[in-house]
Amino acid sequence: MVVLDGHEYLSEEEKRLKEDRDRTKDWRRWGPYVAERQWATGRLLGKPFQLVDGKPWTYFSHDHARKRAYRWGKDDIAGVCDSHGLLNIAFSIWNGKDDILKEWLFGVSNDEGNHGESIKEAHFHLDNVPTHSYMKYLYKYPQAEFPYQKPLEQSRLPKEEREYSLSDTGIFEDGAYWDIFIEFAKGDDPEELHFRVCAWNRGSEPAPLHVIPQAWFRNTWAWREEIFASDEMPYLKMMGKNTVHVHHHSIGQRYLEFSPSPGVGSSGGDTNLEALGSGTNKRPYVKDAFHRRIVNKRVESVNPQQEGTKFAAWYVFDEGGGVPPGECAVVRFKLLRERQGYLDEEAFDDMMDVRKDEADEFYYRLSPLHIADDLRNIQRQAFAALLWCKQYSHFNWETWVKGDPISPGFFRENIRNKQGKQIHLDHVLSVRDSWEYPFTTPWDSAFGCVVMAMVDPEFAKHQLDLLTKENYMQPSGQIPSNDCDFDQVEPPVHAWAAFRVFKIERKLYGRQDLDFLESVSQKLLLNFTWWVNRKDTEGKNIFEGGFLGLDNISPFDRSAPLPTGGTAVLEQADSTAWMAFYCLTMLNIALELAKYRRIYERLAAKFFEHFILISDAMGNLRNTEDGFYYDAVSWGGGRRNRQLRVRSLVGLIPLFATLTVEPEIHEKFPWFKDRLNWFIENRGDLAERNIVSIGTRGKGDRLLCALASKDRLEQILKRLLDEDEFFSDYGVRSLSNYHKDSPYCVVSNGRQFEVGYQPGESEGNTNWRGPIWMTVNFLLIESLQRFYLLYSESFKVECPTGSGDFMNPGHVAEELQHRLKHLFGRTDDGRCGASHHCGSSSLIARMIHDAGMKCRLPQIPRSVSIAAAHYFDEIFSRHVGCHPRSSVRSIGYHMLNNEAGDGAKEADDVEKADFDAHVAKYVSEQLERVKIVVET
Repeated sequence: MVVLDGHEYLSEEEKRLKEDRDRTKDWRRWGPYVAERQWATGRLLGKPFQLVDGKPWTYFSHDHARKRAYRWGKDDIAGVCDSHGLLNIAFSIWNGKDDILKEWLFGVSNDEGNHGESIKEAHFHLDNVPTHSYMKYLYKYPQAEFPYQKPLEQSRLPKEEREYSLSDTGIFEDGAYWDIFIEFAKGDDPEELHFRVCAWNRGSEPAPLHVIPQAWFRNTWAWREEIFASDEMPYLKMMGKNTVHVHHHSIGQRYLEFSPSPGVGSSGGDTNLEALGSGTNKRPYVKDAFHRRIVNKRVESVNPQQEGTKFAAWYVFDEGGGVPPGECAVVRFKLLRERQGYLDEEAFDDMMDVRKDEADEFYYRLSPLHIADDLRNIQRQAFAALLWCKQYSHFNWETWVKGDPISPGFFRENIRNKQGKQIHLDHVLSVRDSWEYPFTTPWDSAFGCVVMAMVDPEFAKHQLDLLTKENYMQPSGQIPSNDCDFDQVEPPVHAWAAFRVFKIERKLYGRQDLDFLESVSQKLLLNFTWWVNRKDTEGKNIFEGGFLGLDNISPFDRSAPLPTGGTAVLEQADSTAWMAFYCLTMLNIALELAKYRRIYERLAAKFFEHFILISDAMGNLRNTEDGFYYDAVSWGGGRRNRQLRVRSLVGLIPLFATLTVEPEIHEKFPWFKDRLNWFIENRGDLAERNIVSIGTRGKGDRLLCALASKDRLEQILKRLLDEDEFFSDYGVRSLSNYHKDSPYCVVSNGRQFEVGYQPGESEGNTNWRGPIWMTVNFLLIESLQRFYLLYSESFKVECPTGSGDFMNPGHVAEELQHRLKHLFGRTDDGRCGASHHCGSSSLIARMIHDAGMKCRLPQIPRSVSIAAAHYFDEIFSRHVGCHPRSSVRSIGYHMLNNEAGDGAKEADDVEKADFDAHVAKYVSEQLERVKIVVET
């Protein structure tokens, strides 16, 4: 939002968010909640689970996806559905050469690919806004036959070879492909949905294309979740030439209006048992009817009565050989409450243009100060990917564990996922990636919510709150992991994410949701207790038990029993550091809540003492010779141990446990101050080892609680900033480059275990032995900023190590941010960086925002813009002009003209100059008010 002279100005998208927040309109009811992949997920496993050794890829393959009904969700390309996944709308396409319709994005399984499961497509999330009032998606579709077999043939490649991608097949080399842009917009009524497909022929010859929009109801009847009488079944039925009547008892009456003049087909959503060799079909019209009708030309596959639970409109562009090169085919349709009987294409395109302009306005207001166009585009697509990767999640453990009605007598009680007993999901969730990881992963969701809070704090809070509710969190306090194995343990970052979301909403939007913070923190007390009881088995404040995703950096699988046998346990430097980090985060939350509810002072003191005990125990995992933290194997109740000297992010995570205590805390909270002083006086040995500068306070009389004292910090940073070890051109590596030529080896019970640096793609299933983790780098940046708050210019390190250049921790953080941006930006030869920015990669959006606002660190302002960015919360925005843009008004082959005339450009220049002058004047006035001297 923009605040000028005390008045709040909202963009149109912000107005919609406010209406949704006030519950006057439900703008979030419809969105991109259809997953890009549900097939081959753990929740769809049925009776053959035990026969295929628990491999969902084997049980439910890509080939089965078009034939089998799903019980626990749905997937398709660029799909949209309601918030309960009842009515789904998505797209299929066909180039006239493939053996199947392109309905699902293709990829390989762990057994099929030489580097594990991986998508083999070219698709891009281009745009999206929080209310999903405007969305844009790009799919690149070859005009030649899609090379489904080539990636499968490469499974014979050794692990040392790089991953085989779709572009390696050469399918795009001659430019013979389609750029298929799929756009979606909402009208003034949130229930009025506009869909537009623009398919551009990028080849040199005319080419045919079939575009098949589909609508269907989620199958609830086959599983007996709902029992319908024959006249109560939901249906989609043709009414006239271009209108479809949509009826569902939970959604009501709706109408689909299509641009003229498609072919149509109606079917059901039941499994084609006959095609699977599993019996006789219960109904004549089944899930893969449109594939058999269009590709196999079997007219009898669809219902001649043009009624069913699934519907397709079939547009064929093949006249004169197809769409000419450089031109496009366009399809439009709408979902409405009331029947109109026709589609006004000009008004339709105008609405699309308006929503696109409003999306531009919304994102410009979010980061209005100068950011390079390339970075602004990366940030926007990171937000878009995060928003596209929302999906409707349907799962009930109690129902799932009993097996499906079609598999009587099969029960799942004796298989994994027992820690999911409380889970009952019927919600829209943010997932790490809608194809690669189409399930809940609390660790990834936490980082995603920090970015989501910048554009939609309400959804971010809802997501974090949901994962601590009774229908997800276990009674023991455990937050279950992903669908494949709820029992896996993930780093405890939920509290950190909740507090970050709370602070982001307060800074960017001026709202402070104490109820959210208090509610989540109370549930996390239970989770903290679960951690202490389960993972600190010997009561030494040393934690063991492995983390999902961090296991492969160790010589051993840290989630499995040690190969040493006996009573040995793996004492983990990173898990213990994570618990110290958890303590300080809960301490920080307690101090925030204590400003309003004084009882939280006592809770803050409890976490302070717990942190001191954990951090003191960490000394046993530090190698004084290397100045680094390592895991250790412990025998005999801890009387003997052996350190595993692997230089990995395991030794960097202790830097995360840092907290600056402001001097005013002592005045506001006398009970906490007295308790802190008592601990220092009576346990001074512990306090002095684990509180930095307890005798002499830091900058601003601050106190810093940290695992790393000044000398320890200097030793760790010396390795971290060494370009021959951790500090790459693109961020901090997860494993030191030192191990490239010097792998770490350990022998146990006659077996040799080894860890070597493997950048990019490891020899195993996962790629953790060397590549850069955005999550770890993001937390490192935050820690370096906190160290700067204490030390300021009094502490500098060589950056990079051996360069002769010295920086304070704040400038090191800036340098690290700068290097991470190179992962995404254009290279010197013009090639682009990462193509997808969802999951933890979306953190780049936050880093770009911080760089643009220049407000990461306290500093003496050197210009008006820097001063304004740092000292004020107001966000400035330029007015977004709406220029006319010709667009295709009917189905055909026309060019879209995105260029405005010279007059419009001159008007833009004048408008920009006026805006810049206005901002400069306003900032100067504000600086004068607070008497800040600005250097000119």
